[in-house]
Amino acid sequence: MSNAVPPRRSPDKPWRSEGAPLSPPPGKKMPGGWGGLILAALAVYLIANVLLSFFGRGGEPAISYTEFTKQVAAGNVSKIYAKGDSIQGQLRKKSPLGDGKGEYSEFRTQRPAFADDNLWDELSKHNVTVTAEPVIVQRSFLANLLLSLVPMALLILLWVLAARRLGAPAGGGAFGRSAPPEPVEVEPGKRTAFDDVAGIDEVKGELSGIVDFLKNPQVYRRMGARMPGGVLLAGPPGTGKTLLARAVAGEAGVPFFSASASEFIEMIVGVGASRVRELFAEAGKVAPAIVFIDEIDTIGRAHGTGAGLGGHDEREQTLNQILTEMDGLSGSEGVVVLAATNRADVLDPALTRPGRFDRIVQVSPPDRAGRAAILKIHTRRMPRAKDVDLGRIAGATPGMTGADLASMVNEAALIAVRRKQPEVTQADLWTALEKVQLGTERPLVMPAEERRRTAYHESGHALLGMLQPGADPVRKVTIVPRGRALGVALSTSDADRYAYTEEYLRGRIVGALGGMAAEHVVFDVITTGSESDLEQVTRLARGMVGRWGMSERVGRLTAIPPDVQQPYGLAAAPATLDVVDHEMRRIVDECYESACRQLREHRGKLDALAQALLEAETLDEDEAYRAAAIPPPGKET
Repeated sequence: MSNAVPPRRSPDKPWRSEGAPLSPPPGKKMPGGWGGLILAALAVYLIANVLLSFFGRGGEPAISYTEFTKQVAAGNVSKIYAKGDSIQGQLRKKSPLGDGKGEYSEFRTQRPAFADDNLWDELSKHNVTVTAEPVIVQRSFLANLLLSLVPMALLILLWVLAARRLGAPAGGGAFGRSAPPEPVEVEPGKRTAFDDVAGIDEVKGELSGIVDFLKNPQVYRRMGARMPGGVLLAGPPGTGKTLLARAVAGEAGVPFFSASASEFIEMIVGVGASRVRELFAEAGKVAPAIVFIDEIDTIGRAHGTGAGLGGHDEREQTLNQILTEMDGLSGSEGVVVLAATNRADVLDPALTRPGRFDRIVQVSPPDRAGRAAILKIHTRRMPRAKDVDLGRIAGATPGMTGADLASMVNEAALIAVRRKQPEVTQADLWTALEKVQLGTERPLVMPAEERRRTAYHESGHALLGMLQPGADPVRKVTIVPRGRALGVALSTSDADRYAYTEEYLRGRIVGALGGMAAEHVVFDVITTGSESDLEQVTRLARGMVGRWGMSERVGRLTAIPPDVQQPYGLAAAPATLDVVDHEMRRIVDECYESACRQLREHRGKLDALAQALLEAETLDEDEAYRAAAIPPPGKET
């Protein structure tokens, strides 16, 4: 099974297709059409004929009959050929022309009708041969024709080469319009099916109705049900929306046309709408079929948010054409439209009204069982060692999407190859997970004092994570620089969380402030190493106060919209925003005081953990809890 996107035949064709009947490729057309080529070839042929007739009349000069008789009398003529009064001949020795323009050895002349001489006697007297064939053979009409066709053949050859070099589409029209694509035939056994999609079983169940509709449309029509016009797959990036759309088409066994919304857009207004019409026309020819438009928010944003003047820009025209096609005004019956977006909140309401994308399917990151199933799919062709436990890997990857897991598995395979191993081991998968989550290790030599401060910083994060009730277990602590960080303390949950309590979020803030608090308690300094920690703290505190109702002063309301691209100052009154800012500071200050207090109370554990980090540089879960003399979660005695 291949999950690769179907190829496109040309960059100018903004969609791909698979599963449609394979049609013979149309004949190549030259840029400008065959009419232009024929006219150009005719002009070249006429010019070549004129040139050949000018240069191909022969090199023999025309001499006077008087000059001819003198040469015969002098015995300088070797042979002649006569046809009527026209005479061709050849001299024994070259003779100068009378006008002083050179010499000649072959000639032609015309015997006057009034000439009364004994030409035959003179010729016989001087042993002149009278031939039965022309002395000077002229090119035939066929030879002239062939010679005149050579420039035309060269012109056609250059025309074809230019068309291929420039990638001219068949029937190349104006302004980048392209002809319909040539469908790519895919063997039934190689098409994506529901068996190739894991971790989103509830979504597959919701889409199975469309598959059944495409397989048995007559049953639904008998009951008066109509085919759904469109289904919108909404969810974070990497959750498998495109793969799911291909699986629906593969499971139903219908042709699948896919395109990215941005590929319809051109500088010339109207090209995108034209391409949409062509796409739906091709899909309608092989209906039932599925048309998939990825990243539809590129052109499907609410009206009035585009940059065009008067609402007539290219994006809105393309969107209007999609809406028209989905309404069935162009006869695209039997075509189901699937679209994907990770910004469903910004879509135009005209797209999501009944009759268009009237079914919105949320595609969320997989749970633990789903991640295990995804890992099983991505490793089924991978040689694995006996110690590989995909369930443990799935438990350590909460929040990761299918694309993240695929990247991690591929990274593990690369690591195994670099280590020259015949199989992928559990250690390779853990190393790949650390690389994906924490970043690549950097060979950085730090001064001893800065290294010690980094050890206390990461120990502060880890120790407070161990002390907070209900906090995520600490999985790894390291002072080896990774990515932009000088060290990392990694904590992940044993189970997937879908709702967070105020106590848990405060614990997260306390843990995030642990690094800064440790530097303050031990060294009485504040460094720039807490930048990313403060960003996380600010994001959590803003959400608690402005979005999740965890502040008595702000109340149970949303003062800050979830869309980070919108200035949240426009969502509430200035006084309310002042209260939000005050409450954020209060929560963060309380958590920072709690962090400093706990580190002072457990200073011995902090020093022991930092010392262990300085010696080993990296501590896994058991080593970290052992160094801090704290029992791991679930093993308290």
